[in-house]
Amino acid sequence: MNFHFDESLSDGYKSGTQKIRRMSEDWVARNIYCPSCGNPHISHLPNNEAVADFQCDNCGEIFELKSSKGRLGKKVLDGAYNTMMQRITSVTNPDLFLLQYNENSDVTDLLLVPKFFFVPSIIEKRPPLPPTARRAGWTGCNILISQVPIQGRIGMITSQRVESPENVVAKYAQAKRLQTNRIEQRGWLMDVLNCINEIPSNDFALAEVYAFEPILQELHPENKHIRDKIRQQLQYLRDRGFVAFDGRGKYHKLG
Repeated sequence: MNFHFDESLSDGYKSGTQKIRRMSEDWVARNIYCPSCGNPHISHLPNNEAVADFQCDNCGEIFELKSSKGRLGKKVLDGAYNTMMQRITSVTNPDLFLLQYNENSDVTDLLLVPKFFFVPSIIEKRPPLPPTARRAGWTGCNILISQVPIQGRIGMITSQRVESPENVVAKYAQAKRLQTNRIEQRGWLMDVLNCINEIPSNDFALAEVYAFEPILQELHPENKHIRDKIRQQLQYLRDRGFVAFDGRGKYHKLG
């Protein structure tokens, strides 16, 4: 795989952002397969598509691309807050490609975040633009990538080491077991999964998950039955093959 952008594509663009967008989209279109079905090619969508940048011609999955120079931080700049909050509850919400490149215009990393890992708690509202700004009052948002469960951060390229398409498709299929279109259920599921991921051992007790009750209460202040919700999500994760119940309040992680 050639990791270098086609820098000739930046000719005619004045904005650095426009240059990177043009080069990165071209690179993805030439090099990246569909992580959902394994189709070796995904198609670049017209620039007037508001939601997505690419689509798989085989399974129809859509993808948005965001590119950044250097290492990926804990958060990624996104667009309008209200638009994002509407999108994460929509069936048209795309999967997200996060591409990183270096000062030599070489791709270094590509991370995939499936759409069904997007919940309100990972969307950070930014302060509105001041009255002196051209778009006064406009409010943007950040995507808190560090708060996405590790099961939803699928590395396709890491430090220019390319993960096999078979492994990526398998990880996507496993992650898709968690898919639910009910945003409230999705939020609880991801929050409890994050808590379980924080437990260092593969074997854990129900009491260890209960220890996260204050955090979950803060995330869901309207709920007065946190422990009931924890048990409910553990059963959901058990039914989908992410944890196993060993009896007497004992569990262990799978996969």
